Amino acid sequence: MSFLKSTLRNRSFMIGASFAALFIGAALLSYLWTPFDVTKLDIPHKLRKPNAVHWFGTDHFGRDIFSMIMVGARTSIAVAVVAVGIGIILGVPLGLTAAARKDSLLDEVIMRTNDLVFAFPALLIAIMITAVFGPSAINAIIAIGIFNIPVFARMTRGAALSLWTRDFVLSARVAGKTAPRISIEHILPNILNLLIVQGSIQFSLGILAEAGLSYVGLGAQPPLPSWGRMLAESQTMISFAPHLAIFPGIAIVFTVLGLNLMGDGLRDLLDPRLRQARK
Repeated sequence: MSFLKSTLRNRSFMIGASFAALFIGAALLSYLWTPFDVTKLDIPHKLRKPNAVHWFGTDHFGRDIFSMIMVGARTSIAVAVVAVGIGIILGVPLGLTAAARKDSLLDEVIMRTNDLVFAFPALLIAIMITAVFGPSAINAIIAIGIFNIPVFARMTRGAALSLWTRDFVLSARVAGKTAPRISIEHILPNILNLLIVQGSIQFSLGILAEAGLSYVGLGAQPPLPSWGRMLAESQTMISFAPHLAIFPGIAIVFTVLGLNLMGDGLRDLLDPRLRQARK
C-alpha cells in the first residue's frame, strides 16, 4: 500500500504513465477498430485538413491520418518491445556471466565483443542487415535488438560487480553455491530495479530508432503505417499540408516523453536512496 501511495504521489511517473497508456491503448484498440481502413485509398479526399470526419486530416492518398497514427503506434510499440526483449534476454546473462568471471578470458571476450557491437549504431546495423535481407520491420527489430544487447550487458556487469563483494554474496560462496546460482538467486533480484528502469529508457529509444529507420526506408514497409515513414512522406508537402508532419511528430514526441518520464519516476520509486534524498 505504501508503494502504491508513493506511485500515485510521483508526478513524473503518473504523467509519463498517462502518456504511455494513451498510445498503448490506441495501439491495442487498432487491432479491433480504426475510424477508417488505413489500406484503402480515397484520392478524391486527399490532403484534407483536420475536420469533423477526419480528425487529423488525410494524406496524399486520402488515407485517414488519425487511423494511421493508431496503427503506427502498434508498429512502433511492437518493434520496441521485441527489440528491448532481445537486449534483455541476451544482454543480461552475458553481463552476469562477465561479472561472475571478472578479469578472466571469458570476461574479456564478452566485454570486448560488446564494445565492438556498441561501436555500430542501430542505423548502421540496419543498413548492413537490409543490404543482405532487404528492408522490413523484422530487420528493424533485429538491428535495434542487437544494439540493445551491449547496453544491457554493460549495465548488468557494472551493477553486478558491486554486489559480488557484499557480505551476503560471500556467505553464499562459503555455503558452496556456484557462481551461476549466486548470479540468479542473489545478484539478479538485487539489480532487477535497475533493469526495469533501463528497460523503460531503451523502450523509448527503441521507438525513436524505429521511427528513424522507417524515415530512411529501412523499417516497416507499405502498406503498414509507420510514424517515421509518415514524416518522410510529408517533407515534400509540409508547406501546404503541415498536418501531415505535425500529428505523427506529436505522437513520437509525447510517446517518448511519456516513457522517459515514467522511467525517471520508476528510478525514484525503486531506488530508496533517491527516495530519501528527495524527502
